[in-house]
Amino acid sequence: NKMKSKWEAEKSEISKIREVREQIDHLRHELEEAENNYDLNKAAELRHGKIPAVEKELLELEAENREKTAQEDRILQEEVTENEIAEIVGRWTGIPVTKLVEGEREKLLKLADVLHQKVIGQDDAVRLVSDAVLRARAGIKDPKRPIGSFIFLGPTGVGKTELAKALAFNMFDSEDHMIRIDMSEYMEKHSVSRLVGAPPGYIGYEEGGQLTEAVRRNPYSIVLLDEIEKAHPDVFNILLQVLDDGRITDSQGRLIDFKNTVIIMTSNIGSNLLLERTEDGEISPELEEDVMQILQSEFKPEFLNRVDDIILFKPLTLADIKGIVEKLVEELQIRLADQEISISISDAAKAFIAEEAYDPVYGARPLKRYIVRHVETPLAREIVSGRVFPHSSVEIDLLDNEFTFKVNE
Repeated sequence: NKMKSKWEAEKSEISKIREVREQIDHLRHELEEAENNYDLNKAAELRHGKIPAVEKELLELEAENREKTAQEDRILQEEVTENEIAEIVGRWTGIPVTKLVEGEREKLLKLADVLHQKVIGQDDAVRLVSDAVLRARAGIKDPKRPIGSFIFLGPTGVGKTELAKALAFNMFDSEDHMIRIDMSEYMEKHSVSRLVGAPPGYIGYEEGGQLTEAVRRNPYSIVLLDEIEKAHPDVFNILLQVLDDGRITDSQGRLIDFKNTVIIMTSNIGSNLLLERTEDGEISPELEEDVMQILQSEFKPEFLNRVDDIILFKPLTLADIKGIVEKLVEELQIRLADQEISISISDAAKAFIAEEAYDPVYGARPLKRYIVRHVETPLAREIVSGRVFPHSSVEIDLLDNEFTFKVNE
């Protein structure tokens, strides 16, 4: 078949290059023998005739191969590049490929802009996180500590977890580089040991700790500790060591390095105040001070002093929700593009979605459910019934507060 023919042609080209290289090695060996035997005629013929001719042939073959590689997708490669090496090393170590190959300067300078596109309505939070990462990567911060450590405060559904995911993707190339731990599972004293592993002789000793084992296997990660206020006080003794020294010893005596992690702790402390007193999407200095007082009453000073930044997330406004609707619609368009189906949603329909799903208490969470129920489900019904098929386009509009779906072939 076509693929096999392409593979055989590429293999033939690479084999030819290898044969010519072997021929050059053989001729150089002959030259060395001729010079050792004082056979000057043969040595001159090899040095000035045969070897240059074969080397020229090799250069032409290599140039042709490089040109073809640049112009088309190749099944085989004649040489291993730094990308392949980085891919293998990345697989072994958990270090992202781009971190091994590319410089980080451009990525760091664009970090805030990229995060703004992912997280809507939290400009101050994005700026503070980006600045902290920038300081760490510039070498200004203590190299022994984690890249950054933050407490994210705010109501549910305002983008705390979304910012952590976006940071994982942009710093470490994948959202899989986010270790998420629900701290409500560590409310009891006896459960705290699960973070670093059960003591010798106890069930689960060989499995390692839920926190330490995850970081050991994936040292370049965002560590997200959800609802930190629910954790038992003993948890903070472990976190103090991580925040201070950038490392911790697990139950098996292994030293786990946290220097390449970003520690993010989320909390709903002060959410009621933020919901009640945030005006026009802005947090006043007085409100911030009141929230900080509540935080200081919940956590010890030695813990709060070791955190790089405490970041307040404001409740989302209707304008923010409209921006998130745009983002969710774009994501839906990308998913449908895989099936070669295009959709467009009118501005009136988008505004209606935002207004109907807007709830300051729950933030953006109801928005996804609303779009799934009122847009994706009817669209899925049209696709399964065959009324919407590949290469067709769907126009979604609003009529008498109901969504209409018009299919164009």
